[in-house]
Amino acid sequence: MSDPEKAVKTETNKEVEKPEGIFGIRHRQYALLFTVNLLAYSIRNVLNVAVIAMISENPPDESVPTYPEWSDKKNIMLSSFFWGYICLQIAAGQIAKNYGPKLFLTGAVFVCSMFSVLIPLFGERFGYEGIILCRIIQGLSQGFIYPSVHNLLSAWVPLVNRAKVASFIYAGSPLGTVIALPIAGFLCSTSWGWPYCYYLFGGAGILWCIIWYFVGSDSPQKHSKISEKEISYIHHGTNDEDRENVPTPWKHILKSLPFWAILVANSGNIWGYWTLLTEISTYMEKVLGFNIASNSALSSLPYLTYWLLSIAMGHIADYLVVKKITSIKISRKIFNSIGLFVPALALTSLVFVGPTEKYLTIVLLVTAVGFNAATLSGFNVNHIDIAPVHAGTLYGLANTVATLCAILAPLTVDAIAYITGYQETDKALWNIVFVVAAGIYAVSGLFFDVGASGKIQHWNNLNVNREQPMKMTVIENSK
Repeated sequence: MSDPEKAVKTETNKEVEKPEGIFGIRHRQYALLFTVNLLAYSIRNVLNVAVIAMISENPPDESVPTYPEWSDKKNIMLSSFFWGYICLQIAAGQIAKNYGPKLFLTGAVFVCSMFSVLIPLFGERFGYEGIILCRIIQGLSQGFIYPSVHNLLSAWVPLVNRAKVASFIYAGSPLGTVIALPIAGFLCSTSWGWPYCYYLFGGAGILWCIIWYFVGSDSPQKHSKISEKEISYIHHGTNDEDRENVPTPWKHILKSLPFWAILVANSGNIWGYWTLLTEISTYMEKVLGFNIASNSALSSLPYLTYWLLSIAMGHIADYLVVKKITSIKISRKIFNSIGLFVPALALTSLVFVGPTEKYLTIVLLVTAVGFNAATLSGFNVNHIDIAPVHAGTLYGLANTVATLCAILAPLTVDAIAYITGYQETDKALWNIVFVVAAGIYAVSGLFFDVGASGKIQHWNNLNVNREQPMKMTVIENSK
């Protein structure tokens, strides 16, 4: 087979040449989807740093409002985003499949961005309950984003580029964290104060909506300016069923071990990821003693590593599949294992590192978060491998269950503190938190290794004739 970037080869030995030009219509979609992930995580995670300034007794300027009386509500405010996030993802996956994701994605990002801008006002008028309300609405709206993005990936990305493009697009999420945390730390330490964190990222989200409305498209076939050559290139690398007329095979999905492997891996990954994301800033302040400016910069370092490794691993994963060094199934399992077992080992090692060993602690946190990027080439793209027609629905269903873990992870810190009597300044509290996260990482990784598949499942499209004249030769290697 020729270079996968230059041609897609089918069972009929016909090669579909890559369209001319470096930057095609499909790349515009990838760039916009990357950006929406970046903004979604920036808006979602800015509170992780801003909350420290919001509850501070010593604001950088008298004009900056702070609410020290909210200090015992910190983890509830952090968790409240997921109270909304858990509600609509299954419905969002269905809507994206049946009606197209473009307009729903536009509306979701707009609502999320507007309620980012409104957070300072709601906090002033309604107290911490106003913050929680804004976060719940943001969670509800962001519930549409990732099922919609997954649906768009299944429509726009050729199979030979699947891990690489998916890793690039979803790497926008950690990059959003990398950008948001230090910017939030800087703004919180100036006379502008924490409210400007929400104005900045909310305004950027509204600008994205305007661009996406005019440039984005549900599929190559619906884009007004794409060439037939580029459509043909994408078409021969993806599943081309009329997904709007395909009913969702709920019973088959719920009986499918490969789907359950994705769901369990997703849930375990979310527990560990959100434990670290919501609590690293607190750990660095309470145990390691960093101030808010250096804290936010160091807190973003693990996610910078995550972003860089996710791009590298996506290229390697596609290379292994295209060159037939491994099957799709084995590739997904290798990278998922790296993404869950290495963080488990790093978090376990943190138990044996004292609070005075600050930089060794940071190295282990960077390792735990950074190598987790491999899951983007593992379970996170596996929905498209096993059922491209229902990729958005599968993502929504799995992520709904996984969101329970995102809700429980920060609240578990409070529960452990209540049960043990430890405070956030006690290293012993965090030892328990890290060991719990490490154990969940390891168990979910093992389950994925046992149950995952790289083969399109028979229930992907029960309405069509299974004798399809063209399939990618790479798919044969997935068995």
